[in-house]
Amino acid sequence: MPRKISAGILPFRRIGRAPEFFLVHPGGPYWAKKDDNAWSVAKGELDSGEDALAAARREFLEETGVDLGRHALADFLPLAPLRQPSGKLIQAWALEHDCDAAAIKSNLCEIEWPPRSGKTLTIPEVDRAGWFDEKTALAKIRKAQSGFVRELVSLLAAGTR
Repeated sequence: MPRKISAGILPFRRIGRAPEFFLVHPGGPYWAKKDDNAWSVAKGELDSGEDALAAARREFLEETGVDLGRHALADFLPLAPLRQPSGKLIQAWALEHDCDAAAIKSNLCEIEWPPRSGKTLTIPEVDRAGWFDEKTALAKIRKAQSGFVRELVSLLAAGTR
């Protein structure tokens, strides 16, 4: 069976010379009390035959309510794909874009809760978002996704963006 692929966007903004990174926190009871090593790049799985960047833009809109449609393809900086412990591959792009983290509006999804109970619960896919400096972002983001922040920090330091 082929491994699943997700695509996401890692927005950043500059406060003075220091970058800040936009991360999202998953919704639902499992994640409710988790903070460090729980946040993520806004991302989701590709639909069959879907272009990865198009999927990343769609997922960002679904999870945050923020439309990135005004950005040209050249504005998106590809980051090296990261393989997750589950085997899933995440492709991500960095984008210089500022938005109000407190104003996000996530889509809803259904989960089985409690697990194996047969009961379903409707939850927001993302319950909050935030802007974080490098040190805080690296503490909050899931370890298997930290390479996106590290790579973007290197690219920004090298003047790539």
